[in-house]
Amino acid sequence: MSNKSEHIIIVGAGAAGLMAARALARAGRAVTILEARERCGGRIHPLPASEFGYPADGGAEFIHGEAPVTRALLREAGLSLQGIAGTQWSFDGTKLSREDRRDPHEAELHTVLSQLKDDLTVAEFLRRHFAGEQYARLRHSIERMVEGYDAADPERASILALREEWMDGGHHAQARIKGGYGALIDFLAAECRRHGAAIRFGSVVSAIEEEGGVLAVRCTSGEVHGCDRVIITVPLPLLRDIALPASARAKAAAADDIGFGSVIKIVLRFARPWWRERKQDLADMTFLLSGETIPVWWTRYPDQHPVLTGWFGGPRTAELQGLDPQGLINAGIDSLAAIFGLSREEIARDLVAAAAINWAHDPFARGAYSWATPRTRAAQAMLARADGPVLFSGEALYRGRDMGTVEAALTSGLETAGMILRA
Repeated sequence: MSNKSEHIIIVGAGAAGLMAARALARAGRAVTILEARERCGGRIHPLPASEFGYPADGGAEFIHGEAPVTRALLREAGLSLQGIAGTQWSFDGTKLSREDRRDPHEAELHTVLSQLKDDLTVAEFLRRHFAGEQYARLRHSIERMVEGYDAADPERASILALREEWMDGGHHAQARIKGGYGALIDFLAAECRRHGAAIRFGSVVSAIEEEGGVLAVRCTSGEVHGCDRVIITVPLPLLRDIALPASARAKAAAADDIGFGSVIKIVLRFARPWWRERKQDLADMTFLLSGETIPVWWTRYPDQHPVLTGWFGGPRTAELQGLDPQGLINAGIDSLAAIFGLSREEIARDLVAAAAINWAHDPFARGAYSWATPRTRAAQAMLARADGPVLFSGEALYRGRDMGTVEAALTSGLETAGMILRA
């Protein structure tokens, strides 16, 4: 169906849903977004500026690499970027030191990766090619990156999907949006409404039914919405909660071949930047890695906000699944105390505001973002097919390098809208 009277319902007001809605509404389609939360953004989650001194990101925070769709949207919105600069540090259990990112076996790793023809899991790749004791540091570094950066399980993650990331050392440019990702979401939501799209909050979709070419979208509240087409943009774990027509159900089953990772994020605002006072060399510290319970920390540098953000990604986050937000904050304080050789009381004394989000506990996310297994590309092709009135979109369907990012979500939403408009 290509006429402009077509009514399209989009399930989810995250980045993919809003991007698709704007493109469709601009083209004259009638669009309704059904969002389970009482806000837009999904896994983009701004924290109150009144508490943290700026709109801190409780979810997505960084822009990775070129991100052409994101950057074009930022220009349109009049928003600017701040590049990430500074030094990376590590704590080995006894002392803090500048992180030496180069491994003596890095050239050998690149040679083996470049010659690889068949896909393997990361763990199997390391067992086959880098099993010796001399590679222990390399294996640890790779496993730490796969779990911490990609939120993935090395026993399931695809080596070919990660190869390009590793071939450039895994360090492509990162930046933040001045004003946070929430400012971009606010712009997109306003654009959707300006072009006539309706956004309905508190609408938890439970079923999509098809009869005689007409769709009915049912919500847990009892509301029923009729439409001609549906785009589902919810995180992968939530697909199991929505009853689907047989043809769409067969496609959705492919999602089992796409990984989906958990992340715990802790944001701590202090009265003063005590870490810089404690060690002058840390004045330009950006990232700090350790083996503590919360293993990754970063600052706002070059901004001077006295804020430390803790990060724990991947399957081992299950070890902390019993902790509530205050328990996670306490774990973060304990980790900082161990790293800096202070008592937890000394650190807690300067704490002004704190927030902790275990994204696995969020009922409308149940995790943070997707990652590729050796079977993911085939699964993505299945889910992205334009056949039938129920379509799927979101960061998990993006087939470029930076799967799992906001750029991936925005691009997927734009592509899905384009498929409908070209039909």
